[in-house]
Amino acid sequence: MNLEQVRTGLSKYVPLAALAECVEWIRYYRFDLRITKSRSSKFGDYRPPKNGKGHIITINHDLNPYAFLITYAHEVAHLAAFQKSKTLKDPHGSLWKAEFRKVISPLLNTRIFPSELLPHVINYIRNPAATSCTDINMLRALKRYDNDGENWLYLEEIETESLFKIRTGREFIKKQLVRKNFLCVDPKTKHKYTLNPLMEVQVIKKTY
Repeated sequence: MNLEQVRTGLSKYVPLAALAECVEWIRYYRFDLRITKSRSSKFGDYRPPKNGKGHIITINHDLNPYAFLITYAHEVAHLAAFQKSKTLKDPHGSLWKAEFRKVISPLLNTRIFPSELLPHVINYIRNPAATSCTDINMLRALKRYDNDGENWLYLEEIETESLFKIRTGREFIKKQLVRKNFLCVDPKTKHKYTLNPLMEVQVIKKTY
């Protein structure tokens, strides 16, 4: 696949103003970018060279353009950090954080990110975490740009004792807030879990 084909493919997923930079990352770092099905456990990942294969970055296909771009930069930073350290130890340590800021900094402007979202992104990269899901304010801001046409709500929006399902199809009953997350119970196993308040859910019926 040549760079023009890469450009055409990526144009479906990233903000147009960021397209040239996103293509340049592939040219400069020389990796295989794969768009995957949705994964509830992660938005993307990086795999170093192994068994004759080069660097591989995967990103979920269903992210909105801004979430896709942040995830893409996140994984490119993993590649850059690996090239310098030759190890995957401490994957979100100081080296990765420095590379992430270096990669994403040229994109931090209102040509690429909406003015309402940009401050959240800037605040996040001051001390980026393993996933943007840990930054509730940025995740909430990012999700405003989701548009999958389905009737999904945030867990924090539904009533206590509601029976709901998540995107994997698993069902839970919403209980009380415990620190920053909600305690939820699997009605079949009675096992308890704490779920992010911005977990996307569909209410099955009002109460269980």
